[in-house]
Amino acid sequence: MLNKIIVFVITFAFLPSIFTINAGAAEISISAHSAVVMNAFTGEVIYAKNPYEKRGMASTTKIMTALLAVESGLLQRQFRVTGADVAVEGTSAGLKAGDVVSLDVLVKGMLLESGNDAANVTATAIGPGKKKFIALMNKRAKEIGMNSTSFKNPSGLTEEGHYSTAFDMALLASEAIKNKAFREYCSAKSFRVALGSPSREITFYNHNRFLSMYEGAFGIKTGFTKASGRCLITAVERDGAVLVGVTLKAPDDWNDHKKMFDYSFNKLKRINVNTDCESIQIPVVGGNEKYVKAALLTPLCFWATENFEGYKTETYVTPFLYAGINKNDCLGRVAVLNKQGKVITFSYLYAVEDVAPSVTETQKEDKPFYKKIIENIKEGLSERQA
Repeated sequence: MLNKIIVFVITFAFLPSIFTINAGAAEISISAHSAVVMNAFTGEVIYAKNPYEKRGMASTTKIMTALLAVESGLLQRQFRVTGADVAVEGTSAGLKAGDVVSLDVLVKGMLLESGNDAANVTATAIGPGKKKFIALMNKRAKEIGMNSTSFKNPSGLTEEGHYSTAFDMALLASEAIKNKAFREYCSAKSFRVALGSPSREITFYNHNRFLSMYEGAFGIKTGFTKASGRCLITAVERDGAVLVGVTLKAPDDWNDHKKMFDYSFNKLKRINVNTDCESIQIPVVGGNEKYVKAALLTPLCFWATENFEGYKTETYVTPFLYAGINKNDCLGRVAVLNKQGKVITFSYLYAVEDVAPSVTETQKEDKPFYKKIIENIKEGLSERQA
C-alpha cells in the first residue's frame, strides 16, 4: 500500500516520437512551399508539407520578439525611442524619435501593425541593445526546441542567416499562445494607444484577415518580404482543441489555412485518459480515519488524431495530510503530459469524504500545513505548463 502513496505516481504511454506526421500533404493541395498544422497542447503534427526546409519567415519573426517582451514583466515600463530604432525600412507603428512609449504599446504595434520600428525599440529596451536581444531570441528558441532556426534581427527583415522552418515556427506559435497576455494581444482586431511625449493617440489595426475569415481563429501573425514571400501563422480553437497553422512562401495563404484547418479538425477525436485515481488513499495524521480517498474533479480528456498515443500521466499528492479535511477539499492534481514534459491537460483531485481530527490542540494548529503543500504542488505544475 505505501508504495502507491508517493508524491509522483507516473504512468507512461509513449510513442517512439511524439511528433508523428500524418500523410496530409497528399490529401490536400496548397500553394505554400512549406506548411505545418500542429496541435498546440500535444505537439502532434497533423498536416505537413516540407516542414523542415529552412526559409525566411519575414515578420512572423515578431512572434518571438513579442513573446520575450510579455515574458519580461516590463509591459508597463516606459522607454524613449531613438532615431536609430525608427530609421528602418518596411512597415511602421508610427513611432517618432523622442517618443516615450510603454512596452505594452510596442507589443501591440508589432502584432497588429507589424511595426519594424516597434520591434527595434523593444530589442533596444530589453536587450539592452539589439545584439544582446538577438542572443536572447536564439536562446529562447533553443529552449522551445527550435533547432533549425537562426534569428539575426527582431523584425524579420531579410538578412543572411535569418531563417526558420514551418515546424519550428509551429513550436514557437504553440508556446506563445499559452501566454495569456500574448494571446490577448494577437487576437485583438484593434487597439487605441497613446504615443509620444506629449501624448498623441493612434489606433492600431490588426492586418490578420484570418481572424474574421475562419470560425474560432484568434491569431497570430502575418509576414511578407520579397525574398520570403507571404508568410502566415494562425491559431484556431474549437471545442477545447487548439491548432496552430504555419505557411511559408504561400501565394494563396488565406485559402491554404482554411484547407489545412478543415483537414486537421476532421482528423481529431477526443482521447479519454484512464487513470487509477480510485486507488489513491492518502495517509492522514491525527484523524478519525487513517486515510482519505481522492477522486478526479473532472474527467481527463484531450483532442488528438487516432495515431496519437505519446502521453503520460503524473499524479501529484502529498505523502500525508493532517486531519481536519473536508469533503471536496483539493488534495492534489493529475496531469497529462507529452513526451517533452509539457502539460496537455489536467484535473484536480478532491476529497470524497470528511476526515475529522481526533481532537488535540496541537493537531488543530498543524492542520494548515498540508494546505501549504497543496499550494506548492499547484505552483509547480503551473510553471511546468507555462
